[in-house]
Amino acid sequence: MKRIEVWADMVCAWAHVGRRRLVSAGFGEDVEVVWRPYQLDPTAPREQDHDATSPPNTFDAHRVIAVALDRGGPALQDAVVGRILDAHFTEGADIGDPAVLAALAADAGLDGVAEALAAGEGTEQVRHQLLRGKALGIVTSPTFVVGDRAVAGAQSPEVLRDLVRQATPGRDLPEEVTRLRHAESLLDARDPLGALEMLRPLLDEHGDDPTVGSLAARAYFASAQLGRARQVLEALVERAPGDHYARFLLGRTLERANRPEEALPHLRLAAAMSAEPDYADAVRRAERRGAA
Repeated sequence: MKRIEVWADMVCAWAHVGRRRLVSAGFGEDVEVVWRPYQLDPTAPREQDHDATSPPNTFDAHRVIAVALDRGGPALQDAVVGRILDAHFTEGADIGDPAVLAALAADAGLDGVAEALAAGEGTEQVRHQLLRGKALGIVTSPTFVVGDRAVAGAQSPEVLRDLVRQATPGRDLPEEVTRLRHAESLLDARDPLGALEMLRPLLDEHGDDPTVGSLAARAYFASAQLGRARQVLEALVERAPGDHYARFLLGRTLERANRPEEALPHLRLAAAMSAEPDYADAVRRAERRGAA
């Protein structure tokens, strides 16, 4: 069975159109549709007067959609998504209101939503999927992903059918490998806090792994958590004295903490082990600061 992941925000008009075109594509039981969260404006306030120019925050709506998937699978989830989209775009309902969301979910066959929201259900799932979407490079609502292929925007039924037909299944990687790759993508996207959130289960279970430690140290350094970065890096260089990158980053961490004299030995060792231009530049910079 092929799976279409639809990354979309419930206040996006093109998501509303995209769902209708997805239905028109007429996929059978061999294609599974799963909705994933995307937020056009994650900073929108949770409580506000609802009007056409000020859409509500959709985090709770995405939580309801996640709960629907957990409790009833893709079919129930799609029914809930359809009800929320219709309510927002054709009825003017405030889909930022938990009471409204509970009523809409009940209309679609999902009961107990008010209690689920009050208990925090769906929160972690939505946060994780938002980070996962960012790591995958999702920047448009809606974006349709099947295996190794993706199309953005409210595409025609013909394009969606071609997407499913031409896509090849993605490799089924272990969860740990997937998290590592997503964390690295988030670092590249300048979201070190998101990378740390993605790494959190790995740090709990595999904190001594050098690959996990190196990524965590990079994220701590990039988010100015210098004490934690230093702690992780000192453990890394103790276990692997020849790890020139860990030496370099430890030196940079100490330098950034205004300790150039302590940074210099690590930076010089890194520069001696590798001809990376950044290493030599860091040595010269630390030497100038130490002499000042």
